[in-house]
Amino acid sequence: MKKSLLIVSTCVLFACGSGENIELVDIGSDTKSSVTLERASKSKAKNVILFIGDGMGPNQVTLAKFATGGPDHRLSFENFPITGIVYNHSAESLYTDSAASATTWATGIKTINGYLAVDAEKTFLPTIPELLSTKGYKSGLVATSSITHATPAAFYAHIDNRYKEKEIAKMLVDSDIDIALGGGAEFFNLGKSEDGPYMIYDNEQLDSNLLSTKEQVIGLFAEDGFDRRLGPPTQLEMTQVALSFLEEKSKNCTGFFLMSEGSQIDWAGHDNNVEYMLAEFTDFNATVQAATNFAIENEDTLILVTADHATGGLVLQRPKGSKIPAQWTTGSHDLSPINIYAYGPGAELFSGVMDNTEIFDRILQALDYKNLDSTNCSS
Repeated sequence: MKKSLLIVSTCVLFACGSGENIELVDIGSDTKSSVTLERASKSKAKNVILFIGDGMGPNQVTLAKFATGGPDHRLSFENFPITGIVYNHSAESLYTDSAASATTWATGIKTINGYLAVDAEKTFLPTIPELLSTKGYKSGLVATSSITHATPAAFYAHIDNRYKEKEIAKMLVDSDIDIALGGGAEFFNLGKSEDGPYMIYDNEQLDSNLLSTKEQVIGLFAEDGFDRRLGPPTQLEMTQVALSFLEEKSKNCTGFFLMSEGSQIDWAGHDNNVEYMLAEFTDFNATVQAATNFAIENEDTLILVTADHATGGLVLQRPKGSKIPAQWTTGSHDLSPINIYAYGPGAELFSGVMDNTEIFDRILQALDYKNLDSTNCSS
């Protein structure tokens, strides 16, 4: 699913030669100094915030950095003290889709492209939110796609076809997810029920004070993925509300887990559209910065920023004056390894070269999962 949607105007000029698929991007001139964040003093994390820039390969990050502020600029997550390299093939191919890749973060097991939280034999795989719910954790999901789309769905749905989104929607309603915000209203068929989740459908209802009184919240702000021109909430707005909700709900609990996806970085790569991609990066980068500010104040919070795969085969060529020629070489995912950036207690676990399945294991290690007591969580 791809949509050519924009949130802000950027400084991109198009110069597509005959078949070259090259766009010229102005180099930014942000003069603000960047400071690498210090390593955490605490050895054990209480909370985890996992950010996914869907389709965000190293060259996408580099171009966003150059376009935003130039060669000496750093994006919010580039200030994190730990960086690793992640390989991401699926169970049956060097090529991975979002479903197979997200399943590895959620379960630690590789699967077939298109499968969600089941292995190659279609066996049920418990996800991080499901495992943590037995230890007194609250969990949340945010996406600028449908909340039933592959990446968020891998954390609660167990199914062998990512496109069965009506079935996936039912699984979300019955899941351990406490708050889920994104698009996908067309896949849900819920009447009003005191026993069901509290449903919200517009920005005015995206209110922390209102939602704090609810037990389970599902927010659906578009029929499918977000059309930015129609003014749905940004990833930043949704993530801030989800973070506030989970912080309040977990006061009498062990902690919380939140996954927030910048879904449309990937869609821009499929469309080979740099302007669209950089606009999505603006929202994603601001969202990570807001969560980083939270983690600076709450030193027991681990933040991870990574991607499922790179999209578009983006190549950055020698500058032409003050412009960078950015060339797309495919409309599909490519085989590039991606990066992971870590800040907070347990961040050092994410240094070096790893397979994407190891992210799951290292998250649980950062939480000292094996030594957590089984507990009920009362909010």
